[in-house]
Amino acid sequence: MNINPQIQMAFGLRLLIAALLGGVIGLERERRGQDAGIGTFAIVALGACAFSLGAIITGNADTMRVVAGVIQGIGFLGAGLLIRGRAGVHGLTTAAGLWASASIGLLASFGLYVLALITTTLILLILIVREVRPVAQKLDKIRDDARAAETARELDEPRRPHGA
Repeated sequence: MNINPQIQMAFGLRLLIAALLGGVIGLERERRGQDAGIGTFAIVALGACAFSLGAIITGNADTMRVVAGVIQGIGFLGAGLLIRGRAGVHGLTTAAGLWASASIGLLASFGLYVLALITTTLILLILIVREVRPVAQKLDKIRDDARAAETARELDEPRRPHGA
Protein backbone atom coordinates (compact mmCIF):
# COMPACT_ATOMS: atom_id res chain seq x y z
CA MET A 1 0.00 0.00 0.00
CA ASN A 2 1.49 3.31 -1.10
CA ILE A 3 0.11 6.31 0.74
CA ASN A 4 0.89 9.88 -0.27
CA PRO A 5 3.48 11.44 2.12
CA GLN A 6 1.18 14.43 2.68
CA ILE A 7 -1.58 12.12 3.87
CA GLN A 8 0.91 10.31 6.10
CA MET A 9 1.95 13.66 7.63
CA ALA A 10 -1.69 14.60 8.22
CA PHE A 11 -2.29 11.28 9.96
CA GLY A 12 0.97 11.71 11.89
CA LEU A 13 -0.36 15.05 13.14
CA ARG A 14 -3.48 13.26 14.37
CA LEU A 15 -1.31 10.78 16.28
CA LEU A 16 0.72 13.63 17.79
CA ILE A 17 -2.39 15.54 18.87
CA ALA A 18 -3.88 12.41 20.44
CA ALA A 19 -0.69 11.69 22.37
CA LEU A 20 -0.31 15.30 23.54
CA LEU A 21 -3.91 15.63 24.73
CA GLY A 22 -3.78 12.26 26.48
CA GLY A 23 -0.48 13.28 28.08
CA VAL A 24 -2.01 16.49 29.44
CA ILE A 25 -4.63 14.46 31.29
CA GLY A 26 -1.92 12.05 32.48
CA LEU A 27 0.09 15.00 33.79
CA GLU A 28 -2.82 15.96 36.03
CA ARG A 29 -3.16 12.38 37.31
CA GLU A 30 0.58 12.11 37.90
CA ARG A 31 0.58 15.42 39.75
CA ARG A 32 -2.01 13.86 42.09
CA GLY A 33 0.26 10.88 42.74
CA GLN A 34 -1.65 8.32 40.67
CA ASP A 35 0.28 5.39 39.18
CA ALA A 36 -1.19 5.92 35.72
CA GLY A 37 0.31 9.19 34.54
CA ILE A 38 1.61 10.97 31.47
CA GLY A 39 2.93 7.90 29.71
CA THR A 40 -0.12 5.73 30.31
CA PHE A 41 -2.65 8.33 29.24
CA ALA A 42 -0.61 9.45 26.21
CA ILE A 43 -0.14 5.86 25.04
CA VAL A 44 -3.84 5.02 25.47
CA ALA A 45 -4.89 8.06 23.41
CA LEU A 46 -2.17 7.36 20.84
CA GLY A 47 -3.09 3.68 20.58
CA ALA A 48 -6.78 4.43 20.14
CA CYS A 49 -5.90 6.92 17.40
CA ALA A 50 -3.55 4.47 15.68
CA PHE A 51 -6.09 1.63 15.64
CA SER A 52 -8.72 3.93 14.19
CA LEU A 53 -6.33 5.37 11.61
CA GLY A 54 -5.47 1.84 10.54
CA ALA A 55 -9.13 1.24 9.73
CA ILE A 56 -9.41 4.60 7.97
CA ILE A 57 -6.25 4.08 5.88
CA THR A 58 -7.21 0.59 4.76
CA GLY A 59 -10.61 1.87 3.69
CA ASN A 60 -12.35 -0.50 6.06
CA ALA A 61 -16.02 0.35 5.74
CA ASP A 62 -16.66 -0.90 9.27
CA THR A 63 -14.51 1.57 11.22
CA MET A 64 -17.10 1.52 13.99
CA ARG A 65 -16.09 -2.07 14.82
CA VAL A 66 -12.58 -0.82 15.46
CA VAL A 67 -14.00 1.95 17.65
CA ALA A 68 -16.07 -0.61 19.58
CA GLY A 69 -12.99 -2.80 20.00
CA VAL A 70 -11.00 0.13 21.39
CA ILE A 71 -13.79 0.94 23.85
CA GLN A 72 -13.94 -2.68 25.05
CA GLY A 73 -10.17 -3.02 25.24
CA ILE A 74 -9.79 0.12 27.32
CA GLY A 75 -12.61 -1.07 29.57
CA PHE A 76 -10.61 -4.24 30.19
CA LEU A 77 -7.47 -2.21 30.89
CA GLY A 78 -9.40 0.06 33.25
CA ALA A 79 -10.77 -2.93 35.15
CA GLY A 80 -7.19 -3.89 35.93
CA LEU A 81 -6.67 -0.54 37.64
CA LEU A 82 -9.46 -1.05 40.14
CA ILE A 83 -8.55 -2.08 43.66
CA ARG A 84 -11.22 -3.08 46.12
CA GLY A 85 -10.26 -2.60 49.72
CA ARG A 86 -11.84 -2.00 53.10
CA ALA A 87 -12.26 1.68 52.31
CA GLY A 88 -14.08 0.93 49.05
CA VAL A 89 -13.02 0.88 45.42
CA HIS A 90 -9.89 2.80 44.40
CA GLY A 91 -8.74 3.65 40.89
CA LEU A 92 -12.17 4.22 39.41
CA THR A 93 -11.44 7.82 38.41
CA THR A 94 -8.15 6.82 36.80
CA ALA A 95 -9.87 3.98 34.92
CA ALA A 96 -12.59 6.36 33.73
CA GLY A 97 -9.93 8.87 32.72
CA LEU A 98 -8.14 6.25 30.62
CA TRP A 99 -11.40 5.28 28.97
CA ALA A 100 -12.14 8.93 28.17
CA SER A 101 -8.56 9.41 26.90
CA ALA A 102 -9.21 6.69 24.36
CA SER A 103 -12.13 8.77 23.10
CA ILE A 104 -9.73 11.67 22.59
CA GLY A 105 -7.54 9.45 20.46
CA LEU A 106 -10.53 8.33 18.43
CA LEU A 107 -11.71 11.92 17.93
CA ALA A 108 -8.23 12.94 16.80
CA SER A 109 -8.09 10.01 14.35
CA PHE A 110 -11.20 11.34 12.63
CA GLY A 111 -9.70 14.86 12.48
CA LEU A 112 -12.19 16.18 15.05
CA TYR A 113 -9.55 18.29 16.81
CA VAL A 114 -11.94 20.79 18.37
CA LEU A 115 -14.01 18.00 19.92
CA ALA A 116 -10.83 16.29 21.13
CA LEU A 117 -9.67 19.56 22.73
CA ILE A 118 -13.09 20.20 24.32
CA THR A 119 -13.16 16.63 25.68
CA THR A 120 -9.66 17.06 27.12
CA THR A 121 -10.63 20.37 28.71
CA LEU A 122 -13.78 18.92 30.26
CA ILE A 123 -11.91 15.91 31.67
CA LEU A 124 -9.31 18.23 33.20
CA LEU A 125 -11.99 20.48 34.67
CA ILE A 126 -13.72 17.50 36.26
CA LEU A 127 -10.47 16.18 37.70
CA ILE A 128 -9.35 19.58 38.98
CA VAL A 129 -12.69 20.80 40.38
CA ARG A 130 -13.12 17.68 42.49
CA GLU A 131 -9.82 18.54 44.23
CA VAL A 132 -10.75 22.15 45.10
CA ARG A 133 -10.88 22.27 48.91
CA PRO A 134 -14.59 23.09 49.43
CA VAL A 135 -15.66 20.58 46.79
CA ALA A 136 -13.27 17.91 48.11
CA GLN A 137 -14.52 18.45 51.68
CA LYS A 138 -18.14 18.09 50.55
CA LEU A 139 -17.32 14.93 48.60
CA ASP A 140 -15.49 13.49 51.63
CA LYS A 141 -18.51 14.20 53.81
CA ILE A 142 -20.83 12.49 51.33
CA ARG A 143 -18.53 9.44 51.22
CA ASP A 144 -18.24 9.32 55.02
CA ASP A 145 -22.03 9.53 55.40
CA ALA A 146 -22.48 6.73 52.86
CA ARG A 147 -19.95 4.53 54.69
CA ALA A 148 -21.65 5.20 58.02
CA ALA A 149 -25.04 4.28 56.56
CA GLU A 150 -23.59 1.08 55.09
CA THR A 151 -22.03 0.13 58.43
CA ALA A 152 -25.33 0.79 60.21
CA ARG A 153 -27.17 -1.42 57.70
CA GLU A 154 -24.65 -4.22 58.21
CA LEU A 155 -25.06 -4.01 61.99
CA ASP A 156 -28.86 -4.08 61.71
CA GLU A 157 -28.94 -7.19 59.48
CA PRO A 158 -29.58 -10.40 61.42
CA ARG A 159 -26.66 -12.83 61.37
CA ARG A 160 -27.37 -15.99 59.42
CA PRO A 161 -25.71 -19.27 60.36
CA HIS A 162 -22.83 -20.23 58.08
CA GLY A 163 -24.04 -22.25 55.10
CA ALA A 164 -27.71 -21.28 55.53
